[in-house]
Amino acid sequence: MGYTGVCLQERIHIEELFTIHYFEYATNFSFPGETHDFWEFVCVDKGNVNITTDRDEYVLRKGEIAFHKPNEFHTVSTSADSAPNLVVIAFRCDSPDMDFFREKILKIDQRERTLLADILLEARELFITPLNDPYVLRMEKHAHAPFGSEQLILLYLEQFLISLLRRHTESVARFDLPAKPEDANIFERVCNYMENNLSSRLTVEKICRDNMIGRTPLHKIFHKKTGAGIIEYFSKLKIEEAKHLIRTGRLNFTQISEQLGYNSIHYFSRQFKKTTGMTPSEYASSIKAISERNL
Repeated sequence: MGYTGVCLQERIHIEELFTIHYFEYATNFSFPGETHDFWEFVCVDKGNVNITTDRDEYVLRKGEIAFHKPNEFHTVSTSADSAPNLVVIAFRCDSPDMDFFREKILKIDQRERTLLADILLEARELFITPLNDPYVLRMEKHAHAPFGSEQLILLYLEQFLISLLRRHTESVARFDLPAKPEDANIFERVCNYMENNLSSRLTVEKICRDNMIGRTPLHKIFHKKTGAGIIEYFSKLKIEEAKHLIRTGRLNFTQISEQLGYNSIHYFSRQFKKTTGMTPSEYASSIKAISERNL
């Protein structure tokens, strides 16, 4: 019996990667702008950011992604009341299907958010170059990066682009199962609940009661999605919000500590350093330095 192989077509193929960034901008930051002969996208993880291109000006908000086509001039800036978190990835892809992304602003879903997180996780292992410097032109690889990191980044990025294209062009999936509660929906709902209660001192019991879910399945979902327990994840959300508030510069550390429901400024500082590796004042200085750096 002779077998006949099947050739599988690559609709989206990344030829080259230039930069992977995760920025935590301060308020009133302005990047002077650039143009290059490859693709780049900007995705807002938190807050909002002002984008200017050679054809338009617009505000990009949390969960939105904008694509800059090759040779398109683009700038980014923040306002006085926003200190956003951004994912920015630049790459070369000559696949004809990339035309779909020209002049597009799209919403990402939870699956796509997870793929971006996977890209950033691998990038931190692969590159020596910090991911938070907006003026980097070349990423330097680590000599002892984990096996397969480079390939995983390409695969995750291609999967991310395919998912976006497929989801925004196929209004009805032909093989969808009847709607039913899924782990991803529960995870997103509980995350939104925690984000809306960052000033509270939540317990596992309260989270379960308010979201009508059992303690055991909730723990399983969060360990599967984040590798952490739900209270540990909630603590990290608090620190992320603290970082955002520090970057806006409107509140001092004591006020931030109180707003986020910490017992004392000392406990807040310990938790902040445990999570970020820096004290609140060290973090504030580092962000200020990056934001005010000249080309």
